Amino acid sequence: MITATKMIRLLISAGFIAAMGFLLSHDLRALNDEAALAAVQNSRPVSPKPGYTENGALLRPEGYREWIYVGTAAVPNDLNPPKAPLHEFHPIYIHPSDFEHWKETGTFRDGTVIVAETVSVGPKKASSGNGYFMGEFVGLEVSTKDSERFKDEPGYWAYFSFGQTYPLAETAEKLPVAQCNTCHRGNAEDDFVFTQYYPVLRAAKKIVDRR
Repeated sequence: MITATKMIRLLISAGFIAAMGFLLSHDLRALNDEAALAAVQNSRPVSPKPGYTENGALLRPEGYREWIYVGTAAVPNDLNPPKAPLHEFHPIYIHPSDFEHWKETGTFRDGTVIVAETVSVGPKKASSGNGYFMGEFVGLEVSTKDSERFKDEPGYWAYFSFGQTYPLAETAEKLPVAQCNTCHRGNAEDDFVFTQYYPVLRAAKKIVDRR
């Protein structure tokens, strides 16, 4: 015969088991949701790297704003009177496959493509305070590393500009070595790339260095 005390204990145990079952199923559903979201994100198509014309001009890249954003350099005219040598904001993107290689090795592989947009300074006051806030898209530049196509260039890097006013050009010729390579050679932290100014690249390299 089950006493009242035993009955209470059984009810408490049953309630505990039911509660644990609910929590476990909830956690599993959450994990499944996260896995499903990751699968969707990973399956999202990535725009290809730009190709070249028969004459060797670079085609303007498409979809690069969905690549890996690594940071923005700001060179306001106010701090470089009368005018900054480059346009004022430079959001930087790297192709996802090239970023994966950087994360694994701390190096930029052959075929790496990096895109630099140029953006004007817009408002200098917002509800958050005074500062430099982005204005309008102005231009587009690309750097790419290719040991076969640019075997005579320093570091195998070549630089292209699609213009600094919209509408942008559909293709771009390689810029002269002295216009970009010289500055990159003397000042860039890693393989002609200014990684010292882009926290996403710096953080990924620190992980590689700790291994």
